[in-house]
Amino acid sequence: MGGDRTAALRRLFSPRHIAVFGGNASAEAIRQCRKLGFAGEIWPVHPRKECIEGLPCYADVASLPAAPDASFIAVPREATVEIVGELAKRGSGGAICYASGFAEVGGEGLQLQQQLVANAGTMALVGPNCYGMLNYLDGVALWPDQHGGERINRGVALITQSGNIGLNLTMQRRAMPLAYLITVGNKGGDSIESMVDALLGDPRVSVIGMHIEGLDDVAAFSKVALKALHQGVPLVALKAGSSALGAQTAMSHTSSLAGPDALYDALFTRCGVARVNDPAGLIETCKFLHVHGPLPGNRMISASCSGGEASLVADLAQPRGMQMPAIPDAASNRLRKVLGEKVSVANPLDYHTYIWGDLAAQTECFSGLMDCQFDAHLLVLDYPRLDRCSAQSWGTTVDAFVAASQSGGKGATVVASLPEDLPEHFASALMHQNIAPMHGLPDCLDAIANAAAIGAAKKRLDQTLALPVVQDLVQGSEVLLDEATSKKALAAFGLPTPKGAVLAASDVCAYANALGYPVVLKAVSDQLAHKTEAGAVHLNLQNEVQVRGALEKMAGLSERFLVEQMAKGVVAEVIVGVQRDPQFGLSLTVGAGGILVEILQDAVTLLFPVQRNNVRDALMALKMWPLLVGFRGRPAGDVEALIDAVMAVANFAQRHAHQLLELDVNPVLVMAQGQGVLAVDALIRIQGALND
Repeated sequence: MGGDRTAALRRLFSPRHIAVFGGNASAEAIRQCRKLGFAGEIWPVHPRKECIEGLPCYADVASLPAAPDASFIAVPREATVEIVGELAKRGSGGAICYASGFAEVGGEGLQLQQQLVANAGTMALVGPNCYGMLNYLDGVALWPDQHGGERINRGVALITQSGNIGLNLTMQRRAMPLAYLITVGNKGGDSIESMVDALLGDPRVSVIGMHIEGLDDVAAFSKVALKALHQGVPLVALKAGSSALGAQTAMSHTSSLAGPDALYDALFTRCGVARVNDPAGLIETCKFLHVHGPLPGNRMISASCSGGEASLVADLAQPRGMQMPAIPDAASNRLRKVLGEKVSVANPLDYHTYIWGDLAAQTECFSGLMDCQFDAHLLVLDYPRLDRCSAQSWGTTVDAFVAASQSGGKGATVVASLPEDLPEHFASALMHQNIAPMHGLPDCLDAIANAAAIGAAKKRLDQTLALPVVQDLVQGSEVLLDEATSKKALAAFGLPTPKGAVLAASDVCAYANALGYPVVLKAVSDQLAHKTEAGAVHLNLQNEVQVRGALEKMAGLSERFLVEQMAKGVVAEVIVGVQRDPQFGLSLTVGAGGILVEILQDAVTLLFPVQRNNVRDALMALKMWPLLVGFRGRPAGDVEALIDAVMAVANFAQRHAHQLLELDVNPVLVMAQGQGVLAVDALIRIQGALND
């Protein structure tokens, strides 16, 4: 992202003058600019028309009075390529290319897009195959259609790959102040990350939301995301699409756990980007962040006049990781005084209807709520239908909450349990009072959790500056190391493995007798990626007779066998794996191991470089974490030894990043606290010979 390119994008986004090329679409862009009150000059360009929308036409780029800051090009694809080249030669700021028929259709279209990008040079280029751009801060509508936004002074910028999704987002009725709407189409010119970087230079942008199908440069996105985190401008991503980013060999279990979505989750977590699942979630999270920004923590309290609503909030908050602590004594005493003996003071708070419609009493109640000084203070309030009912007393409740919020409560929020139960004009009025108006409890609590996660990422910013790096692979053929060789390589980096040896069949029984029973017997071969399915693993052999029987069953699988001591006192089984992606490079996955890998799908993926605190956080995020720290009287596992083991795998991977393709350690057996861990199975797939 060069400085010249960023400056060109800013010139395109906030132009002094605009050139429009084409017929009907360009005429609509002129009308929409006028509707928004664009104060600059607009220059229509058409070789055969004298005027468009009352403005005199220029015959071509050379005839324009100056190099336009921004151009909207709505002509056929071949002419688009030519016009972009002429604009670049004149020193224009940037162009938005409306035409389709480029890379999205392949063949000749791909070649035309390559020529389009080449012609643009250092000029900013958005598209092709994109719907346009709306700047509601400066009244710019490089846009061929109607839209639902209006002029504002500060707000949320949205970048989307889909023109129709972008259009739909402008039509939202949820009081989100929309500052920019930029559609990128094919992303042939400037990337999403370069647009984010340009928007970070506009102090009027409070939040940047993105609808993306994929990233072209993970390292560049990471860099600009960390810049946004440091600058205090939250990023929110609606990541669409589930297709694989690159071919993966299904050698290991972790390959199925760490698919493309897991890698994006790891990237967003590292860089403090909130991920949402749908357009409504995008709007609600962006809206909450616009009002309150990242939250310093995840403690919240809610108030409602219904026990059902109170319990619903508690049920929805818990799986999102939100904490609802007990109400502090001072706030509790204040609430008891105003609510009376019939009301139980607790979090979430059901304040009943005894004070409904009493402005003074409700203000005192909500002031007690704010006295908690948690990170977010919610009022659950669904408005009645205005076409059939009166909302007068609801207005009293809101007035009381507004008055109470002015006493200093953080994260003041009014949420309707149903999205349609908070009309737009009421929501807009709340926005002007710095209260987040939220539509729907699930999306509201997602937004609060996202704001808390961004706040936590900002606190650990100094630890997240290391960006993922994709290392080039050495030359050579792929090699699958057998279990014994894999364990030996990992043990050299500190991974604990069971006592054992690789032997010919004739030596197995004598060694097993000397080692002591019970033992594990496995066939050793670099052709056995999935040994259990092949019948190449026999566990808990108690004597020589059982060992001989196992050898007979595995006679056709291999001529070498691994004999190991059988582990005892296992608290939990964990999988640790490393996989390579062409875009993200190496990533490390930890999760519930053994035979439960595919059943539970309980795993967390981290991008390299990996630090010890990252591993601890990942383990704590697993559903199986209670097993590791002791659950219902079961002994706690040796968590520190497990972290050591994971770091041993990570250190091996980082040392061999230039040749490692895939690594699977499953399971790592976790013993009771102080008794360590054992990696009882491992496979490594590398490019070329394993180097020390």
